[in-house]
Amino acid sequence: MRMFAKTLALAALFLVLAATSLRAAEDTPVVRMDTSLGTVLLALDAKAAPATVANFLAYVDKGFFNGTIFHRVIPGFMVQGGGFEQSMLQKAGMPPIKLETAAGLANDRGAIAMARTSDPDSATCQFFINVVDNAFLNPSPGNPGYAVFGKVLRGMDVVDAIAKVKTGTRGGMKDVPATPVVITRMSRYAAQ
Repeated sequence: MRMFAKTLALAALFLVLAATSLRAAEDTPVVRMDTSLGTVLLALDAKAAPATVANFLAYVDKGFFNGTIFHRVIPGFMVQGGGFEQSMLQKAGMPPIKLETAAGLANDRGAIAMARTSDPDSATCQFFINVVDNAFLNPSPGNPGYAVFGKVLRGMDVVDAIAKVKTGTRGGMKDVPATPVVITRMSRYAAQ
């Protein structure tokens, strides 16, 4: 009987650990972003930014980002992509989402955040990765900030390489890479 109780307790512990691990995976989904300059793994924070992560993953799952480019690259600041094709044609995104900055995630080096217009609730598909700490993009009195929803888990060297490409004006936009930096594929990542 004692052995049965120990086995039962061990099985219960295993189930709790498995459920905790599964919950952690749901709270921190990882996305693999393959680009023409290399691969970046992005750890998303669904606990801190649930609506933003759900929005981003909806685009990932639809294959929306595949074939888009990094269309705005500013060294010492950030790299932005997710909304334009190589021809500089803007892709139609889903409806905008509400700004989600209350969780306290910061626009630090390696943080991924949603791009938007001057309307705080206008983010759709475009995102950016900070290449330096950009505290001025964080919310503060009178400044709604930009919604951070994850960070680079692996591949910051690729992001840095993107930030160093030669840029110019194309399609009426400044800071566009002279040679397109293409997101060849973006997908949910499961460790092998």
